[in-house]
Amino acid sequence: MTTAAIIGCGDVSSVHFAALASMPDAELVAVCDTHPGRLAAAEAAHGVAGYADHRELLRKVRPDVVHICTPHHLHASLAIDCLDAGVNVIVEKPLAHTLEEGRKLVAAAARGTAKIGVCFQNRYNATSVAMRELLDGGTLGRVLGASATVMWHRTADYYRDRPWRGTWDEGGGGLMMNQAIHTVDLLQWLVGDVAKVEGHASVRALAGIIEVEDTAEFAAEHANGARSVFYATLGNAVNAPVTLDITTEKALLSLRGDLTVTYGDGAVEVVSEPVPESGRRSYWGASHELLIRDFYAKLEEPGPFWINPAEAGKSLQVVKDIYAQSYPQQVERVS
Repeated sequence: MTTAAIIGCGDVSSVHFAALASMPDAELVAVCDTHPGRLAAAEAAHGVAGYADHRELLRKVRPDVVHICTPHHLHASLAIDCLDAGVNVIVEKPLAHTLEEGRKLVAAAARGTAKIGVCFQNRYNATSVAMRELLDGGTLGRVLGASATVMWHRTADYYRDRPWRGTWDEGGGGLMMNQAIHTVDLLQWLVGDVAKVEGHASVRALAGIIEVEDTAEFAAEHANGARSVFYATLGNAVNAPVTLDITTEKALLSLRGDLTVTYGDGAVEVVSEPVPESGRRSYWGASHELLIRDFYAKLEEPGPFWINPAEAGKSLQVVKDIYAQSYPQQVERVS
């Protein structure tokens, strides 16, 4: 039996609690949160010990795996403490709220034997897996370019409920760090490492409510010569499906919820994406559990988990490059 603890009992922790409850070979043994109300609710709901200090949890319980579901500015420091204690880690995205903290976490992961995985769960979507397999198969020819959009909606209440989300110091950014980074990750994972990016981030819909961006766009040059373009906003009327189009020499891969592959000879193939369970936020997708199960299954295997800090740092670098171009007057805060 693999023992687990969850640090941070806010919104996204619900998918981690649900994943652990579905795994017969994993046991939740502790929870941790600095907010007394959330901690008490988690203790009562799951019948396990609760701690306000993660160091006490590590000292008294020492679980096999810790899930970090806290605000962004705590990701790196908590993960480093766990890794240095020899405890495996699953941490929510982003890797860290600054590049400096991200580099510290990459170094911590490299110096020990404990594993760490970063929750870019959309890589486990059926559509993402199919795209990766098709691109790797060699039958589609060279990737020529790609485009992606994230057209979502957030209200002032969303930020008032969790004020850290709208700040540089704790969120590390806005739309690009908290929502669109998943699509940035897919774009660079599927098309190729980003060699150069030019873009701009700004506030278009939530001025006076957040100090970070709610809208951003960029054009990226990938190391393989492909070019991608990207647009995202939280000013849309609804949470529309993420779009991702990849053009190759012999096909067009078009993601709109489901994946449609249109080949040069006119043939069409569709890969369907499972619908998230009722009651869950659809924009989270349905693949958190797949990533968590895979992480646990690979705990005894040699080498790092495949979505490790060095890998997750690629999308963080893209986002921070855009921030540096958009907010040069406060580069220390945005990077």
